[in-house]
Amino acid sequence: MSTTENDLLLERQLCFGLSVASRSVIAAYKPVLEPMQLTHPQYLVMLALWEQAPRRVKDIGAALLLESATLSPLLKRLEALGYITRTKDATDERALCIDLTAAGAALRQQALSVPGTMMARLGLDREGAMALHRSMMALIGAAAHADDAGNVPSPVPSPAAGVPRGTVSGATTPLVMEDN
Repeated sequence: MSTTENDLLLERQLCFGLSVASRSVIAAYKPVLEPMQLTHPQYLVMLALWEQAPRRVKDIGAALLLESATLSPLLKRLEALGYITRTKDATDERALCIDLTAAGAALRQQALSVPGTMMARLGLDREGAMALHRSMMALIGAAAHADDAGNVPSPVPSPAAGVPRGTVSGATTPLVMEDN
């Protein structure tokens, strides 16, 4: 096989590795989140709300890089669980404001064990998790700034250079938060 042919091997595809890693990591979260009655996407919404509440739906979507149509069913389920409330924004009746209930705020205490538990389940120490997070944020940034032809307008920092938490559209990691 030539180098070009080797480049088309499934195991060499970045998209394949990312897809399998994503499914595997999300599956590893399932038993950790079940006692809180949360799915992984619901956990991400709760993380955004624990950082700042109340928030408009569009602000949660921006933080999680999700569309409102994707968020709506998640928010309805979280409301049914008694973790959030959905009300019209007082300053803009077209906007929906999401806030934590007492139960949703209290759930944060239980969730404090999730990052450490997940690092242990994945065999990562804090330093390894932070390095992996920096690499993922750099990749997300590169993908977001690539044009249709795949050209990146400016160099993407290497993971060693570090990408501060929250630099990609306010994205954070649900695995481990960097100490700033």
